[in-house]
Amino acid sequence: MAVEAYLPSLITIIITAAIDSINPCAIGVLILMISVMLAGKQSTKHMLLLGGLYILSVMIVYLLAGLGLMYFLSIIPLYVAEYISIAVGAIIIIAGLLEIKDFFWYGKWFSLAIPYAMSKKIEKYSSKTTILGVIFLGAFVSAVELPCTGAPYLAIITLLSQNFNFVAFMLLVLYNIIFVAPLIVILIMVALGVKLQEVKKWKQASRPYMRLFAGLLLIGLGWLLMLIANGTINFG
Repeated sequence: MAVEAYLPSLITIIITAAIDSINPCAIGVLILMISVMLAGKQSTKHMLLLGGLYILSVMIVYLLAGLGLMYFLSIIPLYVAEYISIAVGAIIIIAGLLEIKDFFWYGKWFSLAIPYAMSKKIEKYSSKTTILGVIFLGAFVSAVELPCTGAPYLAIITLLSQNFNFVAFMLLVLYNIIFVAPLIVILIMVALGVKLQEVKKWKQASRPYMRLFAGLLLIGLGWLLMLIANGTINFG
């Protein structure tokens, strides 16, 4: 008997967003940008302003990209959407296996990571600690990392596209608020006096577990999309 549901449960959104939020790239760029401002003896108020604009830029670009893709998937004919869901599910499962691989053999063979050339550009742009500079940096980081690290987001967007309405939009907004929450926490912690080096150590120590949890989540979401596609589970 098929399981009937109107939208992915709130707990699914929260768990997926929470795991996706521990994003090494977005966190790493924020740490780099803060270190540049600290080296330049920027005031705490100025650091909070620029850091806040960077985080807002990341969130807006992620939200707009998700909204556009969700709308696109919602207008595709049902018989086509079923095949797309199966294809997306398979891609997400492969992404999950790659993330789990990195828990055991980080950096070996193929990994989901931002290309080296793009990472160098991000490092270069991080030094431009002006209002327009950090807004551009947030947008650039979001656009670059979406194809590499956006698999959890893609899974949720595909699920939400089953019922594209105001509730789905608000769940997408919630996802993005949770996604940037660690960036807000890190910025406030540094502003309150936490040593940036401690944040860097935490990021390095947590990276393997970020990969493991993300991988397990992606495999589960991939199977969920396939079950939806073959009619075992119906949303709406």
